[in-house]
Amino acid sequence: MKLGLVGVRRAVIVAPHPDDELIGAAGLIQALRRRGANVSVIVVSDGAASHPNSPTWPAHRLIAAREKESLHALRRLKVGRDAVTFLRLPDGGLSTHGDRCREALHQALRKHRKPDVLVGPAATDAHTDHRAVALALAQFRFGGRRLTYQVWPPQRRTVARCRTVSLPGGAAAKRSLIRAHRTQLGAIADDPHGFAIARHELAVFAHPVERFVEERR
Repeated sequence: MKLGLVGVRRAVIVAPHPDDELIGAAGLIQALRRRGANVSVIVVSDGAASHPNSPTWPAHRLIAAREKESLHALRRLKVGRDAVTFLRLPDGGLSTHGDRCREALHQALRKHRKPDVLVGPAATDAHTDHRAVALALAQFRFGGRRLTYQVWPPQRRTVARCRTVSLPGGAAAKRSLIRAHRTQLGAIADDPHGFAIARHELAVFAHPVERFVEERR
């Protein structure tokens, strides 16, 4: 069943890492912008843990590059720089620093004027950073609609009450957006323990039909 967006004028998309906003909600962001809704994005972690041992990509360079990648892709979805907030918390450490994550995220959310929809990672996501953000969002007092998306593991989850949003242009369009994140797709080759999205993972992430679960309280 398609996700209903009638009446949504303001939405906040929360991403644990730079790129999750695209993997989880690129189609939703585009659909909202085309309807004239204001979309804001909050990226919680700095993304510096993907390549901790690269001699040519120290943390400050990687953080700057990942933010630039997110901003580039979001511009293509008609979300400008002034609508994006980077909290720059430690990548890989959001669960360890749960209080810090909650306080920073809640403070950022309070700056947004009464969004109609709050979108964030699912509490069942396999990544600890994603679950930490989901917990922080669950603890935020909010009277509007709550939607969740899952990134890890990269598989099409089947939940009875899933609602879908399709990205025009199909998988090619979404893959193109994700490829803006070159640092996560093999562009950094001098860290033997560095992260790169595998081909089979990209195939799942680029699926043009996004699935959301509406949380009920």
